Amino acid sequence: MTYRITCRSSFNAELEQQSLIAGLLTPNAAISPKYFYDELGCLLYLAICRLPEYYLTRTEASIFTQNTEAIASAVGTGKQLVDLGAGDCRKAAEWFPFLKPRRYFAVDIAKSHLEHALGRLAEEFPDTKIVGIVMDIAAGLQLDGDLGTRPATFFYPGSSIGNFSPNSVLQLLGQIRTHCHAPGSGLLIGVDAKKDAARLDAAYADPLGVTAAFNLNMLNHVNRLIGSDFDLNNFRHIGFYNELMGRVEMHLEARTDCAVRIGDSSRKFSAGERIHTENSYKYARHEFETLLHQAGFATIQCWQDKAQDFCVFYAT
Repeated sequence: MTYRITCRSSFNAELEQQSLIAGLLTPNAAISPKYFYDELGCLLYLAICRLPEYYLTRTEASIFTQNTEAIASAVGTGKQLVDLGAGDCRKAAEWFPFLKPRRYFAVDIAKSHLEHALGRLAEEFPDTKIVGIVMDIAAGLQLDGDLGTRPATFFYPGSSIGNFSPNSVLQLLGQIRTHCHAPGSGLLIGVDAKKDAARLDAAYADPLGVTAAFNLNMLNHVNRLIGSDFDLNNFRHIGFYNELMGRVEMHLEARTDCAVRIGDSSRKFSAGERIHTENSYKYARHEFETLLHQAGFATIQCWQDKAQDFCVFYAT
């Protein structure tokens, strides 16, 4: 069976460039984490997921493996599977034999990645209707008319929800809940738990420097997008757990005083000045359960590893 891709993204290259430039020219410079993911950035992220310090991916996978039967029983079979931030679609594909989805919706901002992944899936699962939707879910979940009256399982693994601020998390969860109108619909989501700061610091600032390369590569991507002239040698990666805010922060810190051409302007960075590139919020189990209830979900099941480093929730 073939697949189709629908573009819902209201992407405007000029407006995106203006927003990126404005973020770099503000006193507290910032770049959206979506600019991590050029071709090299995607490869570096896959390498990060294999690092011994980066426990998230393997811990979530172990929870899925050890609780496959219980999770599949809770979710049910033969429904629609909506994969948010689908990427290469491999995590969702591992659930196909157990959930047996009738239709699979892969939602991601990167069309080229979807085309490659969905072509592979269409060959592997010819009996499943496969649809790609190009969309930035941070700008809103636009699925009206796609799901119809059939129950849908929303799948959001990897603790990607942590990149949203708590207020934005509640908004996104509320939108997902609105789309769970058909009986039997629900949300299967992975959430990283709060833990010792030293472990979180190591996970986001590994000694091999893979995360540093991932963060610094963003400047190469930005240079191509807006014609800036960031010199990577003038910046270093900073990653740490901000316990007060309950989040890991990633920054690019100027090693020395330097000037950068940004659009039609020049921005001076003093030594020690930082560009904020990512937040990754962590949630105690009860904190995220509260958010799910506030978003309108009534029934919540949770699976965790023995160390309680990570949570997998199924909410209906």
